[in-house]
Amino acid sequence: MKRYTVAVLVHNEFGVLNRVTSMFRRRQFNISSLAVSETESDDFSRITIQSEGDEIKKEQLINQLYKLPDVVSVAELDPLETVSRELLLIKIRNTGEVRADIRAASDAYEGKIVDYTKEAMVIQMVGESRKIDNFIDLMREFEIMEISRTGIIALQRGETTIRKVTNL
Repeated sequence: MKRYTVAVLVHNEFGVLNRVTSMFRRRQFNISSLAVSETESDDFSRITIQSEGDEIKKEQLINQLYKLPDVVSVAELDPLETVSRELLLIKIRNTGEVRADIRAASDAYEGKIVDYTKEAMVIQMVGESRKIDNFIDLMREFEIMEISRTGIIALQRGETTIRKVTNL
């Protein structure tokens, strides 16, 4: 199955996120990543959703999103034409035997240690999902105490915007 990312511009109103995610549930689409944020206008919010499925499922998803009255615009984000990032916070057990290895791995992946105690360290990392996944896999050699990820956020390259698609 192919993983795809969709940006959805919606009216900034109470209950919109619930209506969008309920459509996913009713249609049995699985959300692997979800990020919601304000936009350059108070009137709209942006929902970035990553899901998996074949081409037919993706088209069904986009068509169903357009049927929701709160949805202003939907854009499938081509990975080659998109800048995307995700934020990871990961807490690793800190012991003398592994401390240097954890720091070296964090440095190699351009992570930043944002909290450090005798018992644990928290590493912050920003990057593409694949980089985040690879770092987590590497950290499995150590004792991962906790993980928190934001979900993907993404913008199309160049002057294309989700608002220009709808002529707002």
